[in-house]
Amino acid sequence: RNPRRFKEQDPLKMAGKEICLRTVVFLGSARDLAPAWSSDKRLCSRVAAYVKNALTERNVACGPDKVKHEVTVYDPLEVFGPDGCLKASGGELKHPHFFYKGGEAPSGMDAMRDTIKACDAIVVVSPEYNHTVPPALSSLMGHFGGSNFSCKPSAIVTYSVGPFGGTRAAVALRPMLSELGCLPVSKLTCLPTASSVLDENGAPTDPANRLLNQLPDMLSQLEWMAIAMKNQKEHAGGF
Repeated sequence: RNPRRFKEQDPLKMAGKEICLRTVVFLGSARDLAPAWSSDKRLCSRVAAYVKNALTERNVACGPDKVKHEVTVYDPLEVFGPDGCLKASGGELKHPHFFYKGGEAPSGMDAMRDTIKACDAIVVVSPEYNHTVPPALSSLMGHFGGSNFSCKPSAIVTYSVGPFGGTRAAVALRPMLSELGCLPVSKLTCLPTASSVLDENGAPTDPANRLLNQLPDMLSQLEWMAIAMKNQKEHAGGF
């Protein structure tokens, strides 16, 4: 046994601590009209509530530490709405934040940028429009430069009215998130026929449904990566 390689661990250093991750959730749907084939005006609300509840209730182990989340949700219906911080720019992205000179951007836009930049992890909750990422989501995130997203992990939740769970949007989101710098973890959460899986408040209709196993496993990956990246940023800085 090489004593230089194997040292006794200090029990105080091994003791766990509580870590609160600042987690931003981006919603991908701005729809407020029920389609002809469904009475659900906004399926996103169910899935968003499910994800937010899961995050706020998390108190899980990651190694010796306990992990919790402080959650901020950005909903395109609100952010681009009459009182939203991106109302002047709109979903068509007329005024990207990184086009403004320092101190000239609207204060609400600056505040949103600061929240994104300071966060430790990102979760995207999105439907699939025309087999790809909804324009509301790409605009919401595209208002801000990649340096605000870098050195933090992301996780992808997709859903659908039908049987495919928005998986093609999930595939399209991977390169988009990678190019922003918030690298997606490998596990996905894809919820087909989401209106039968979750009620209007985001609660599972059948707690034994195997589809519900996806989110906790994905969040465990996200937390591991978020803590690792957070520690490295404190040690070596970001980029």
